[in-house]
Amino acid sequence: MRDFTVLIPARRASTRLPNKALADLGGKPMVVRVAETAAASGATRVLVATDDLEIAKAVREAGFEAILTRADHPSGTDRLAEAADLLGLDDDTLIVNLQGDEPRMPPELLRQLAQTLAQSADCAMATVAHPISTLAEFLSPSVVKVTLDARGRALNFSRAPIPFPRNAMPDFPAQLPANLPAVNGFKPLRHLGIYAYRVGFLRAFPKLSVAPLEEVESLEQLRALWHGYSILVTITNESPVAGVDTPADLERMRALYSEPHP
Repeated sequence: MRDFTVLIPARRASTRLPNKALADLGGKPMVVRVAETAAASGATRVLVATDDLEIAKAVREAGFEAILTRADHPSGTDRLAEAADLLGLDDDTLIVNLQGDEPRMPPELLRQLAQTLAQSADCAMATVAHPISTLAEFLSPSVVKVTLDARGRALNFSRAPIPFPRNAMPDFPAQLPANLPAVNGFKPLRHLGIYAYRVGFLRAFPKLSVAPLEEVESLEQLRALWHGYSILVTITNESPVAGVDTPADLERMRALYSEPHP
C-alpha cells in the first residue's frame, strides 16, 4: 500500500455556519473529529491547514499537526497547495483532501481513494461518487452529479440532473423510475467532495486559469477537466453521512455523537 498524507483545510470564516470548525461534537471540536477520521484511514501523516490560531491550537492540543496558511485563499485546494509548499513535500507524494466539515466520512474511502490514484498514472486527481436513489437528490442543485467515460474517468460534473434520461422521465415522475437507464452499469451518480492528488498537480492547480464552467457551476473540479486533466472516479455503493453546512446539519451531527459507541 502506498503511503499517503491527509490534508484537512479548515478556516474560521463560514458563510452559513461561522466557527463550525470549532463546533463541539461530543466533547471535541469538529476539526479534531475530522482529524481522527483521517488517522483511522491508515494515512502516514494527518495535518490541518488553517488560517486561524484557535483552530491550530485545538488541533495541536488533541495531538495532531496543524500548519498556518494565508487567509486570502479562494478555495481549500489553494490552501492545501500552500501547505504542501510549506511542508516541502515531493511532487510524487499522495495527498487526500478531506474537508474540515466531514467528520463521518468512512476512513476506508480515504484509503481506497489514495490507492486507486497511485495505480492510475494517467490521472491527476481521484474522487468518489455513489448512486443516487431519490428524485429529490437527482434534481437538487445542492447535489453535485458526475458522469463517467468507459474507463471510470469523469466526463462532467454538474448541479443539474445528469445524465438526463429523456425517455424515462418525460414529465418528472414523483420518484426515480425503475426503468431509469444505467450508464457504465450505474444509475445517476452523486459526487462526494473528497479528492486525492499528487503534490505536483496540487502545486499546478492554483496557477490554472479559472474555467468558464467552473464559474457557472461553482465547482472548482471543472477547472481540471477544462485544462485537460483526467479525474478518476471511485464508486461506493453506500452514501456516507453528509457533512456540516448549516445549523440543522450541526444538530444532526451532534445527535450522532451523542449516541453510545462501542
